Amino acid sequence: MAPMTAPRPHLNRRLAAFGTTIFAEMSALAAATGSINLGQGFPDTDGPAEIARAAARAVLEGRGNQYPPGPGVPELRTAVTAHQRRFYGMSYDPDTEVLVTAGATEAIAAALLGLLEPGDEVIALEPYYDSYAACIAMAGAVRVPVTLRPHEGAFRLDPAELRAAVTPRTRLLLLNTPHNPTGTVLTREELAGIAELAVERDLLVVTDEVYEHLVFAPGGHVPLASFPGMRDRTVTISSAGKTFSFTGWKVGWALAAPPLLAAVRSAKQFLTYVASGPFQYAVAEALALPDSYYEGFLADMARKREILASGLAAAGFGVFAPAGTYFITTDIAPLGERDGFAFCRALPERVGVVAIPNQVFYDDKDAGRTLVRWAFCKKDEVLVEAADRLGRLTR
Repeated sequence: MAPMTAPRPHLNRRLAAFGTTIFAEMSALAAATGSINLGQGFPDTDGPAEIARAAARAVLEGRGNQYPPGPGVPELRTAVTAHQRRFYGMSYDPDTEVLVTAGATEAIAAALLGLLEPGDEVIALEPYYDSYAACIAMAGAVRVPVTLRPHEGAFRLDPAELRAAVTPRTRLLLLNTPHNPTGTVLTREELAGIAELAVERDLLVVTDEVYEHLVFAPGGHVPLASFPGMRDRTVTISSAGKTFSFTGWKVGWALAAPPLLAAVRSAKQFLTYVASGPFQYAVAEALALPDSYYEGFLADMARKREILASGLAAAGFGVFAPAGTYFITTDIAPLGERDGFAFCRALPERVGVVAIPNQVFYDDKDAGRTLVRWAFCKKDEVLVEAADRLGRLTR
């Protein structure tokens, strides 16, 4: 009789550590308890009606109902390049330097799969969006975190720590600014230092800039690719979901010099190949909306930020006011709490609100143990009600 052996695991070692995302877990908890969901970052209202009508019109007119071109429809690629020129004074070729993707998440995956060799080191700013770690693992690369640390009410990058993390095996820097989950916006000086380091050590950079139009700090968003020496070594990634409040459409894009973009495209074509055909035409129209849209969008989110930040502070949390994104990070230690996971899992039953424990965004779990993230991209009345419920924690 053959000896009994343990069954071979089905999930490969690279992904075994990831499991179900915290967003799925907490959103399911919100649904099960009827709680206000301030965990997952999606708006509870749709974007501009004229853009929704543009999508419907594209469907009815038969534009994009079949496979769109692999790089994306020409109208959207042209609109993306016009957007970069309009807001940042940067020129890209719509035919050779723009790739439309199934949201920014696919763009990040394709960039890492296309640019990395197994064993390459990737420096990522910690805490980081959870898909970064999974994509680095799928590429067979090694994640090297550099931690943003609390300083004077915000999370800041230590340039010396970043420089010290670079080794001969470092291939790529993976940056996110405005930064999820901390709300940090890297300053012009910080970006200049990163650019100098990348040029000096001949590093590639992938920048996730999906919150580019949600910067509350003076000066607005500054793309890293605009700094000297960075245009040809940077893959710039953004998407329509955060700016236009149509997160379910999954329309993103990558911008890069032709050799870099060809590498990204080589991986992307074997992921979704193409996606979101009719929505691409609608997003092309959205990118051309007047300045008044972008200004109103930012003002609306700034008001929501203040509603939730004030409510969290009144409830006793330590609040890190975000300079960008639509997330607020808080410290639960002032409430006598010591574990973000336990706090977030108990919170729906305690007061009927859901949040995300920042520990999931850290390799160094102790660094994020008492930090919790909240999304304020919700209706004003929802935020007011959530703040009132959270106030019960100390009543």
